[in-house]
Amino acid sequence: MADFSASTTAELAAATRGASESVDPRKVLADRVDQLYSQLPLGIAGTIVVGTVASYELRQGRFQELVAGWGMLVFLITAARLGLYLGYRRSANHAANAQQWLRWLGIGALASGATWGIAAAIFFPSHADEQQVFLALILTGVLSGGIPMYAASWPMFAAYAGGIALPFTYVLATFGNRLFTEIALLVPAFYAVSVGIAWRLNQVFDAGYRLRHAYGRLTEDHTSLNRRLQQQLHELDEARRQVDASGRKLTLFAERSPIAVIEFDPDARIQQVNRATELLFGYTPSELVGLTAHKLILQKFHGEFDASWRRIMETREPLSGLKLRNPRRDGIAIVCEWTVTPLVSPGGEIVSVIAQGRDITQQLEAERLKKEFTSTLSHELRTPLTSIIGSLQLINSGVLGEPDKDVSELTMVAERNAQRLLDLINDILDIEKIESGKLSLVPEVLSLEELVRESLVLNRAFGERFKVRFEFPGGPAAARVNVDRKRILQVLTNLLSNAAKFSPEGGTVEVSMTVGGGRVRVGVHDRGPGIPESFRARIFSRFAQADSAFTRQKGGTGLGLAICKHMVEMMEGTIGFEDREGGGTTFWFEFPLDTPVAPAAAAPGAT
Repeated sequence: MADFSASTTAELAAATRGASESVDPRKVLADRVDQLYSQLPLGIAGTIVVGTVASYELRQGRFQELVAGWGMLVFLITAARLGLYLGYRRSANHAANAQQWLRWLGIGALASGATWGIAAAIFFPSHADEQQVFLALILTGVLSGGIPMYAASWPMFAAYAGGIALPFTYVLATFGNRLFTEIALLVPAFYAVSVGIAWRLNQVFDAGYRLRHAYGRLTEDHTSLNRRLQQQLHELDEARRQVDASGRKLTLFAERSPIAVIEFDPDARIQQVNRATELLFGYTPSELVGLTAHKLILQKFHGEFDASWRRIMETREPLSGLKLRNPRRDGIAIVCEWTVTPLVSPGGEIVSVIAQGRDITQQLEAERLKKEFTSTLSHELRTPLTSIIGSLQLINSGVLGEPDKDVSELTMVAERNAQRLLDLINDILDIEKIESGKLSLVPEVLSLEELVRESLVLNRAFGERFKVRFEFPGGPAAARVNVDRKRILQVLTNLLSNAAKFSPEGGTVEVSMTVGGGRVRVGVHDRGPGIPESFRARIFSRFAQADSAFTRQKGGTGLGLAICKHMVEMMEGTIGFEDREGGGTTFWFEFPLDTPVAPAAAAPGAT
């Protein structure tokens, strides 16, 4: 029992230490600042009382004006500290600006200490022995009182006490009295001891704040764990109530499913079929049960099916998107897309295999016709569009004479929109080439840094159009990759143009290049509005654009990122995006290095 208790205590202590070390320092700072400000009213009250008593005691005929002036200074600084306290209490987000509030409080503490230092410098040499003793007692008291007042921040106490001790030490050392000179040697020592005590108290407070947050976090984790445990127990109980009905539900689903559902044994023999399978192939269940899957697959695809079946038996993993040509009873061959899922027992044995399929013959034919139509239309539109753009450029360049201002504005709009339409057609053609496998690449070993710099030069005018500047601090010149020069420039152009369009006017698009793990990564960082959470899953899809007025205003085809993804992956690279700290988005792509190089810091310079 004792061992168990000791073990539990040790585990709790370890957990507390771990939680304490992971506490957010900003929360600890906010607690320290709150503690300091909670002490401020007591310090203000003490200053008023002690200052009043000191002013009364130190007043003498010829020093009344000095005492009055010093009292007014104490009053003003005390009023400023009171205003600071009231501002802190009224602030709705003082925890978020804890560092600034701490800085202001430190200035107030230094000013408060300096007023007492001024009193020592002015009044100690000019008064009788009784007033000197009184003043020394007052200074010692206010200096010592600062220890508990500013214990949560030893630098603040050091500033406060230094404002008192340094002038007083100077006065004692220069007074001309041997005893005072010896006392002057003791004051710094007393000051150092006081700062040391404040530092130690600071550490204690800091540890206390961390432990408080750590215990609070442990309590939250414990509560969350209990909540999850109760939820899991409830779900387990619900699962037990539903287990009896699950078999009936699965049977009902299979019977009424609009797609073909076939159950096989591990030897690929048909065990059961649903109504949709009968309608799809034209065979009754009695004609199919007991036969192998080859009955429903054209003979020339038997080898492909056998290979897929062996992979399922070996990996125990589902297989989706399997397209096979299947014969109907009437002799017509159809194309079906199948999802094959093995049902595995807890012991790892395959109990049965469920295949779900649907006829996609008409869908494939429709896609083929759509691609042919798109390709034909794009080619037929591109030729006249090129002529239109060329004619408009001749007009706008002034080769045919300087056009009127109104005419020039219209032709500029026409040229810009015609170019946009041509870009759309080119993007569509690129997508069609990629998906049909007709896009050819000419890979060669190139310096990626040179390609980045070239793309920045080519796109500088586009950035200036949106009042955006491109910056590239450089990268390791030895980073060489095996890519297609034209296509990598196309990828960079798409990413840079997107970043420029969505950056604020006067902003900067930063381009970075890093090497690590045998790969080189290029990042394009903007300060745009970011990517909505609902749009992230389809950002690299065709014609994908976030549904917002800002996006529609900037324009675009919604094909650029889809093309980038296809091209990067065709060149054996990867592409992705991530949120940027401080706002904005970073789009990146990376490739394996042709020859490994050591990571290097970015070279100076900008483009």
